[in-house]
Amino acid sequence: MFISGWIYMILVFTNNVRCGLTRLFGESASNQLEEMDQITNVMEYQEIARQKLPKMVYDYYASGAEDQWTLEENRNAFSRILFRPRILIDVSKIDMSTTVLGFKISMPIMIAPTAMQKMAHPEGEYATARAASAADTIMTLSSWATSSVEEVASTGPGVRFFQLYVHKDRNVVAQLVRRAERAGFKAIALTVDTPRLGRREADIKNRFTMPPYLTLKNFEGLDLGKMDKTDDSGLASYVAEQIDRSLSWKDVKWLQTITSLPILLKGVLTAEDARLAVQNGAAGIIVSNHGARQLDYVPSTIIALEEVVKAVQGRVPVFLDGGVRRGTDVFKAMALGASGIFIGRPVVFSLAADGEAGVRKVLQMLRDEFELTMALNGCRSLKEISRNHIVADWDPPRVVPKL
Repeated sequence: MFISGWIYMILVFTNNVRCGLTRLFGESASNQLEEMDQITNVMEYQEIARQKLPKMVYDYYASGAEDQWTLEENRNAFSRILFRPRILIDVSKIDMSTTVLGFKISMPIMIAPTAMQKMAHPEGEYATARAASAADTIMTLSSWATSSVEEVASTGPGVRFFQLYVHKDRNVVAQLVRRAERAGFKAIALTVDTPRLGRREADIKNRFTMPPYLTLKNFEGLDLGKMDKTDDSGLASYVAEQIDRSLSWKDVKWLQTITSLPILLKGVLTAEDARLAVQNGAAGIIVSNHGARQLDYVPSTIIALEEVVKAVQGRVPVFLDGGVRRGTDVFKAMALGASGIFIGRPVVFSLAADGEAGVRKVLQMLRDEFELTMALNGCRSLKEISRNHIVADWDPPRVVPKL
C-alpha cells in the first residue's frame, strides 16, 4: 500500500502540472509536454523542431545541397548493412567506454559542430555543452557558434573540441586557436571540404541570414563584416568573402606550427586524401560530407568509411560524422572500423524541441540503443565489435566453412 500510495501521489502531481500548464499557457503547452514524454527515438525530434522553428531556420538546419541525394543516402545506406549476431554469450555486463585522443569518455557517441545553435533555442551552445558534459562525452564547438569558446568553457567541466574554418586573415585563425587553447579545448577539428559553400537551394529561396539579435560570438570585436540579407544566401555571401579558397596541405602544416593541440581533419571521403592526412601529421580523420550540404552525389559517410579506415591502416583514429540516428547505426560504423561517431542534426532538432533536456535525451536514447545492439550481437566491449558482425551489400558472397 505504501508503494502504491507514492505512485498515486506522483500521478496526481503530474496531472496537476499538466492542468497548470493548460491554465497558464493553453492547451498547446500541455500537449507539448505530453509530446516530449512520448518520444521514443531520435528521429521524432525533427518534426517537433519543424513545427516550432521559423521556416528559414528549420530549412537551414534540415536541408542539403542541390538535389539532396546525398542527404537521403546518408540515412538510406545504413539500411543496406545487416547484422550477423553471435549468440550464447554472457552479455550481463557491457562496457561502452572508450578513449579519444587520450581522453576517456562514456561512449563512442559525440557531438558534431553545428553552427548558430541559438537560432534553435535561447541557450544554444550552453545547453549542448551541459548535456554533453552530463553524458560524459565530447562536444565540438563550431567556429560559427552563437556562443564563444570562453562562454562554452564557463558552463563547467567537459572535454571539448573546436571546429575551425580557415579565414583569409591568418591572424584571425591564430587568435581563434589561441583562445580555444586558453579556454581548455582539447583538439582542433579542421573542416577541409568548404573552400566554397555548397549550393543549398533552401537557403537561397529563403534568403537565409542569421537573425539580427544573434552574432557569431567568436568573431565579436573583429573586423570581419556581417552576414547581411542578400538576394541569395547571406551565409554563402559571407563565406565567399571570408573563407580562404586557397586552403591546401601546406596550411595543415602551418596550423601545426601555431598550436600544440591535435588536429583532426573533418571532411575526408577518399583513401587518397586519408593517406595524405596521415603523411601531413593529422592526429585523426573525421569521415564527413558536411551533412550532405556541400557536394551532392558524394557517397554517404557510412559507405566512404571503410575505404578510409583501410587506407590509414590504424595509424590514426577514424571517426564518422553524418546520418547516424540509431544505436544500430553506431554499431555498424564501429564494425566498419570507426573509433567513434559524431551527431549533428539530432542535437539541433532536440535542442529546438526541448532545450538541454532534449539533447540529454537524444544522447541517452542513442546510448541505450547502442548498448542493446551490442548485447544482441554478443559484444561486451567495443573491442569485441568486428567486421564479422555485419554484412554489407557490397561484400562478396560469404563462403560458409564445412563442418
